[in-house]
Amino acid sequence: MESFNLLMQGLSVALDPMILLYALIGVTLGTVVGVLPGIGPALTVALLLPVTYGLDPAGSLIMFAGIYYGGMYGGSTTSILLNTPGESASIVTAIEGNQMARKGRAGPALATAAIGSFVAGLVATLLLAFLAPQVVKLALTLGPREYFALMVLAFVTVSATFGDSALRGLTSLFIGLALACVGIDGLTGAARLTYGVPQLMDGIETTTLAVALFAIGEAFAVAAVVAPPDGMHQIKGRVTMAAEDWRRSWKSWIRGTFIGFPIGAMPAGGADVASFLSYATEKKLAEKPEEFGHGAIEGVAGPEAANNAAAAGTLVPLLTLGLPTTATAAIMLAGFQQFGLQPGPLLFVTNAELVWGLIASLLIANVMLVVLNLPLIGLWIRLLSIPRHWLYAGILLFATLGTIGVNPSPVELGMLILFGVMGYGMRLYGYPVAPVVVGLILGPMAEQQLRRALAIAQGDWSTLVSTPVSAILLTVAALFLIVPLILRYTGRGAVLAQVAGDED
Repeated sequence: MESFNLLMQGLSVALDPMILLYALIGVTLGTVVGVLPGIGPALTVALLLPVTYGLDPAGSLIMFAGIYYGGMYGGSTTSILLNTPGESASIVTAIEGNQMARKGRAGPALATAAIGSFVAGLVATLLLAFLAPQVVKLALTLGPREYFALMVLAFVTVSATFGDSALRGLTSLFIGLALACVGIDGLTGAARLTYGVPQLMDGIETTTLAVALFAIGEAFAVAAVVAPPDGMHQIKGRVTMAAEDWRRSWKSWIRGTFIGFPIGAMPAGGADVASFLSYATEKKLAEKPEEFGHGAIEGVAGPEAANNAAAAGTLVPLLTLGLPTTATAAIMLAGFQQFGLQPGPLLFVTNAELVWGLIASLLIANVMLVVLNLPLIGLWIRLLSIPRHWLYAGILLFATLGTIGVNPSPVELGMLILFGVMGYGMRLYGYPVAPVVVGLILGPMAEQQLRRALAIAQGDWSTLVSTPVSAILLTVAALFLIVPLILRYTGRGAVLAQVAGDED
């Protein structure tokens, strides 16, 4: 009942005319950029992060939430029509959706993706609203040791989840942790790794790093590869679903929602895991399993619902514990920090109106998106005809102007270019970029909690495993590192990799 009352208060904030305008602008921008080929939600959010800088915190974060949901919606369009998923979570949508488009059923594919995303987003946001207060109550009982262990778990899971190699993921993480050391030491006041550059005293700007790695690095990577597009498949008929399509889709939407949300809320979860699991489930339960791989509508409905439910699920650890478990969540955390706000249990106490207004605005943004996506799908499709060299040149220009507008400085411009080249190099050699951003954001927080725990214990390192919660969290983190090594050593890892390759 308490959660319901708080959600109603949040709706009163979200229904303010200016807040509604910010949400509308956010979902429109998110959809427009998310529809463009090869651009996933993480790149969309990173690219539009500077746009929200000049607003007040409430308007900015609500616009940011709209951009996040809009980017998730827009990604399905390119997957279905161009067979170009913007992120790994959209691969399954591309498998079945593009086959439907080749058969002239692009309309029903786009419709089931949009409606499934709406259903999943609505249910998952309500689950977020009712689950978040319970997680906050639990988080308020945690001390420095438990928080440090929780962050170690986040470091390990993010590093192990992204990329093909846990070692490469950990290497990316340590690059981020090294960048987090730049600036003034919060405990001693000493300058660290600034090399006499005054602009580095405040540390590396998270916005600059995120835009450089995701937007600039991606643009460089696309420019370096000349690959002819598969071609866009035209929509024949209206973007509507027949009665048979509705009958085959609605159960998949529900199953996908309840598969995606808990997986997204777990530290080791993610939309890609949820979408593949949903696809496997739909294939086992399908009335016509022979259609899978040839354009089964359940293979679009279930994974798209799971994808969007997992996206809402990632907001549970982000808002309640301050832990980003995906690349997009890491950039959203940067959006909070640019206003001096730190997500976590105290945010629900000190800025309750802002948090619940944000959660309520997700419900409104979800309704706006389904209203925008179905009638205006023809407009979004025209964006796909933009030549790729114009598109990525525009991304470079927009990302540079946006970052420099927030912090006009030759040093900032130099770091933007330097980190952009680093992002391209990491993609070239198979190193994931998300752990770098996570390391930069969570590194100072983990250091602070570690120092507090050791100060309380007078330097006794055994204090880190002296409570059941911290010991369990550190053990789970160790298992995430050790188990893949054991599987690889015994040869089972190769089998699992082969199975994943077959699914792709």
